[in-house]
Amino acid sequence: MKNLRWTIVSLVALATIINYIDRTALSVMWPGIADDLGMDSHDYANIMSVFLIAYAIGQAVFGRVFDAIGTRLGFMLSIVVWSISIALHALASSVTSFSIFRTLLGFGEAGNWPGATKANAEWFPAKERALAQGIFGAGASAGSIIAPPLVAFLYAFLGWQATFVVVALLGFIWLVPWLIIYKSGPDAHPWITAEERELILSGQITAEENEDEYVPTLRELLSHRQSWSVISARFFIEPIWWLFVAWLPLYLNDKFGFDVKAIGASAWIPYCGAAAGALFGGWLSGKLMSSGWSVNKARKFAVLFGGCCMLPALLATTVAATPATALALITVILFGFQAAINNIQTLPSDYFSGKSVASLAGISGAVGVISVITAIQLVPIITNDGTYYPPFFILGASLVPLMLISVLFVGGRIKPVRSKQEKNHSLKQRTKSSLKYLR
Repeated sequence: MKNLRWTIVSLVALATIINYIDRTALSVMWPGIADDLGMDSHDYANIMSVFLIAYAIGQAVFGRVFDAIGTRLGFMLSIVVWSISIALHALASSVTSFSIFRTLLGFGEAGNWPGATKANAEWFPAKERALAQGIFGAGASAGSIIAPPLVAFLYAFLGWQATFVVVALLGFIWLVPWLIIYKSGPDAHPWITAEERELILSGQITAEENEDEYVPTLRELLSHRQSWSVISARFFIEPIWWLFVAWLPLYLNDKFGFDVKAIGASAWIPYCGAAAGALFGGWLSGKLMSSGWSVNKARKFAVLFGGCCMLPALLATTVAATPATALALITVILFGFQAAINNIQTLPSDYFSGKSVASLAGISGAVGVISVITAIQLVPIITNDGTYYPPFFILGASLVPLMLISVLFVGGRIKPVRSKQEKNHSLKQRTKSSLKYLR
């Protein structure tokens, strides 16, 4: 099979689409569910926070799981857990039951991200990773585009309980092609061509460095400033995306009086910008590297570009007076977010080997969720229960410069990390060579 790596990343993108349809279903149907069960925005914030706590734990756990059992089985485990849990939402009748099922959903869905990052590191040479990351990142946006009209349509004809069951079936259907096609990594896959295998393996950063693979323990991983660059960047940027994933339908309902039908007709629009940003951000850094830019310059430029899109648009949205203006500005925000995040998510594979990538991706994702939980809890307070939204957008704007500092300065130059032993050995070799030259 030619171009097998692109088939693999397409399957990962499809899993991400399903992931976002499942998680977005609750927010799209919330006005109707809240009316049926007598709930309010504080109940919604608490349910979302429980989901995110489980999501944070799941990212850290699944990062280690994927490194231990591999990408094929890791994805299977993750999608089975989240598909069962979204089906169980049909049985929920209170904040407590929604919270229990949402906990299972958050834990299972968390595996998608470290798994996607690991698949990217395994199947793509360094210069193609940001584009591959952009493709599955576009899956998140595509899921958010598809979910509002799809869920609103199903809700109108089936009600919210049956809608949860229908979207749960998508995950189980996805498992069939995944288990058939993803037989192993590129080094041993029976369907890969020799040319593609050589392209992938020769393009790995560890191969370029021609050094023994450095696989740090968890403690060693957290001792590197590069790890903290990724962790802090995710901590500051993640709330920007989640504020819209969780609250855009409610914002449209509170600010402009949109019902479930109107939300389904319009809430997907900003995610078209997100999908374009995911693909453009990945293409941009890859193009710059192909033009001779280093990984360091290309990644940082793409992240800076995304930040420059987000910051002014977030500030401008504080004074948006019409739905069209607000949706247009949010489209720009999510375009910039995806352009930046897909390059940030490649950093674990730029810094470390395949056996550590999912671990760092999981840890950084888990830490990022901590800031998301804080932001979600703040929203009802700073918006006065949905009556005044400018502080919502100011909160997002304040996080952009902090994210840029984390990427541009905290980690230093983007290049593979070596162990202390390797650094000492390299220093000794250079010293011997210098002395030999002087003699």
